[in-house]
This record gives sequence, C-alpha cells and structure tokens, in this order.
Amino acid sequence: MTAIRLLIVDDHPIMRDGLRGVFAHDPEFEVVGEAGDGAEAVRLARVLDPDVILMDLRMPGMGGVEAITALHELGHPARVLVLTTYGTDRDVLPAVNAGATGYLLKDAPRDELVRAVRAAYEGRAMLAPSVASTLIGLVGAPRPETLSPRELDVLRLVADGATNQSAARQLLVSETTIKTHLLHIYTKLGVRDRASAVAAAYQRGLLP
Repeated sequence: MTAIRLLIVDDHPIMRDGLRGVFAHDPEFEVVGEAGDGAEAVRLARVLDPDVILMDLRMPGMGGVEAITALHELGHPARVLVLTTYGTDRDVLPAVNAGATGYLLKDAPRDELVRAVRAAYEGRAMLAPSVASTLIGLVGAPRPETLSPRELDVLRLVADGATNQSAARQLLVSETTIKTHLLHIYTKLGVRDRASAVAAAYQRGLLP
C-alpha cells in the first residue's frame, strides 16, 4: 500500500514537530516536508508532490488562504486540510471558498486528525463540528442586499469619521440625501447605527 504523502505547513516549529510526531510511526503516512509560510508551502508542493497538505491559516507573509488559492491556480492536485486555531466565519469561509477539502481546529484529538487526513486524501470533506455549525449558520442566514455604489461611497466616508455634513459636502449632495442613504444602508445591513454599519461592512468585506 502506497503511503499518503504529507506536507506540514505552520509558522511554529513546535507545532510542526508535534504534527510530524503524530504521523511519524504510522506506515500509512509519509511526511515529505515542512514549510513555515504559504509561499514556501507552494514552492515545496511543486517539488515534493504531496497528496495532502496540512495548512495553517494565519502565517507571516503569505497566509494559508492565499497559498490554497495559489495551489488551485497552479492546478496542483494536493488536497488541503486546514488545521488552525481559528474557527470564525472570517477564517472558515475564505478557506473553504479557496478550495480547502477539510477544516479542523488544532485542539482536535489525534484520531480525528488521522481520519481527516484519510478523508482529504479520498476527496471527502471533514469539518470540525464547530466549523460545520458556522458554515450552516452562514448558509442559512439571509444574504444582505447589495449596497449601491453611492451607498458604498457614503459608508467609506462614515468609516473615515466623516459627519453627515462633511459627507454631503464631499459628495456634493444635501445632508438629507446622506441621511437617506444611511437609512438604506442600515436596513440592508440589518443594523441600527453608524458604528454597527461600519463594523458589519468590515466583517462582510465591503470595506478594505
């Protein structure tokens, strides 16, 4: 039986050592390399041709999502299993959208990690229960209405601290128009005030 070839990607050497130890004595797996950031992971993946990549998300330089995207654009066949500390929607959804096959948290038991690697190798998705709940919540939640270009202009100015009067002056409209735009923004984002609107916009990627 051919061993499943693994590439471990994490910016913490101790974490890489721990993961290598999980698979070192199991003939079903072979750790073919380690990388400390996303750019190195992409480079090594092309050279070492792993079957499964254990990918951390938040790393200096190129992060995990960027690395997954780059591998996908290269057409690399390796399955990517995200193994991270973070299970929030801002981390989960971009990773899944980029092409991650599975998503586990670093506190997962050893047996669960081994099962997840096998599942990834076979092309089956495996998600930590909390991550699955997050995705279900995101899919089940009503999608916010799209903001118009002018509403986005108003929101950017508000995020920069502009008052209604200042925003009206910069956009060459009346304060009443700005207030109307804000009311529409609040309705579309499901919020009640300026601060909540800005926070929701950052969370949803509407503002850089």
